Amino acid sequence: MINGKQRAYLRKIGHDLEPIFQIGKEGITDTVLDGLDKAIEKRELIKVRILESALLDTKPACNEIAQRLGAEPVQAIGNKFILYRPASEEKKRKIELPKK
Repeated sequence: MINGKQRAYLRKIGHDLEPIFQIGKEGITDTVLDGLDKAIEKRELIKVRILESALLDTKPACNEIAQRLGAEPVQAIGNKFILYRPASEEKKRKIELPKK
């Protein structure tokens, strides 16, 4: 669980990120989750866009995906959201969070 200071730090980093994943009309499928899992393992912080055709609300979709991936929802605004999960191997971690 991350605290407010760490969440603010991650929002700052994530602001300039381009969405690397789009969720379309199929919604949250196993294929989407698999792709997001691989991406978040490699990058730790990812931004995702939900297309209008998906008919999903951003915040509930973000929370569901975060829960299923074991990630932390950082921010959900408009049709985009940011997720964070540290890499499973400590030597591969790129983002160092501020101390609690």
